[in-house]
Amino acid sequence: MQSEELLSLADKVQKYQCETQTLEIKAAHSGCPARLFDTLSSFSNQDDGGVILFGLAETANYEVVGVYDTQDLQHKVNEQCKQMQPAIRPLFTVADMKGKMVVSAEIPGADVADRPVYYKGAGRIKGSFIRVGEADEPMSDYEIYSYDAYRRRVRDDIRTAELADVSQFDPEQLSAYITAVKKNKPNTAKLSDGEVLRLMGIVRDDKPTLAGVMCLSAYPQAAFPQLCVTAVVVPGAQVGETGPEGERFLDNRRIEGTVGEMVEETIRFVRRNMREKTIVGNDGKRSDKTEYPIGAVREAILNSLMHRDYSIYTEGTPVRLLMFNDRMEIWNEGGLYGKLTIDSIGKVHADTRNQTLVNILEIQKVAENRYSGIPTIRAEMERYRLPEPIFENRRGNFIVTLKNDRAATNGSEGLPSLLEFCNKPRTREEIARFVGKTQYYAMKTYVTPLVESGKLKLTLPDKPKSRNQRYCSDNYYAIL
Repeated sequence: MQSEELLSLADKVQKYQCETQTLEIKAAHSGCPARLFDTLSSFSNQDDGGVILFGLAETANYEVVGVYDTQDLQHKVNEQCKQMQPAIRPLFTVADMKGKMVVSAEIPGADVADRPVYYKGAGRIKGSFIRVGEADEPMSDYEIYSYDAYRRRVRDDIRTAELADVSQFDPEQLSAYITAVKKNKPNTAKLSDGEVLRLMGIVRDDKPTLAGVMCLSAYPQAAFPQLCVTAVVVPGAQVGETGPEGERFLDNRRIEGTVGEMVEETIRFVRRNMREKTIVGNDGKRSDKTEYPIGAVREAILNSLMHRDYSIYTEGTPVRLLMFNDRMEIWNEGGLYGKLTIDSIGKVHADTRNQTLVNILEIQKVAENRYSGIPTIRAEMERYRLPEPIFENRRGNFIVTLKNDRAATNGSEGLPSLLEFCNKPRTREEIARFVGKTQYYAMKTYVTPLVESGKLKLTLPDKPKSRNQRYCSDNYYAIL
């Protein structure tokens, strides 16, 4: 950076009074800090790198204290950079601020193939750090492994499933798969079935591989109990909020089976628990519109199962789907693979983590493997006029968030969307779930005023307290 940029950065630090994901403050007025290794490691292990700013005192409201000696400081910082593996090449800038000298050391992000960058004196396990907010935290065993796995091209999806054997393959699925392989790959037509299975990575050393089990086994969870999907509906906007009767979840399912079966069963779960609204076209015909576009939901679920990490470090954690009253979140183990970044997903052809698994799913016609998943999610959300999907990469997790239209319509306490929801007769429980409140609160705050104003009707007007009572909007009667 230029001297002017350094001074501008120092001014911002004094204004906001904090360090950041890419900024570390050191006083250095009485000497060079003895141990910069943790910060050097953490900055090098993130794509954006970071800046160490010397000459401001964090303990004195970030006042300018200057550095003891600009020349010696640069020399000693560089010496510490040489003790990293691989060695770091910092870029220094010096500037005069209020008559005192400040120095910045820009630490570039290392190439993914060179990570983790660590302090040689502590070794790879204890000397590797990652930046979390303004703190340098030790890398977990899995975080270190994920870099090693990418560099060495470890294929976790074709590791053998020690608790499974070939007798556990579903005969119908196995036969259909072999037939499809020989049809779509002519060079395999003359091979025996056993040779096809070995060639395609279904078996290895006469044992099923993880990919083979997850796509062709009669019951994959016998070998990998936690490689499943847990799906829950939360009565509110945050985990921990309770429903009308104190329940933590309005629906709670553990979804098992092959990857293809889990995708379809998870979609059924989402369909069962999301709202639908009836739309009447200009031609008078009715059509139902789901809360989320099914195409986007399917791609998000499929991607989470295809591209999750299947190493021994993560096989104990399922894919998680959480439905809140204003959004849906899909979590999968394993952050973005290799050099892929949040900004580039869906725009570049990235390295594939589970090549064999993806290839099997393509042959089974469960997936297309054309890098179209993320663009499809974005296009489907736009077609529904919903907020753009949110993609996050958080320390070993990749999260997709799909927001519904409730945030846009809740400006008047959710009434417009509630009336649309009641285009079909709804129970008290369904309305409470929809607005994310208790039945008592929902009835008192929303339903009763709408009934009194005539905007909601009772299906059993002579029995207002009946357990079979339903509530519906004027639109319901208008389209009957």
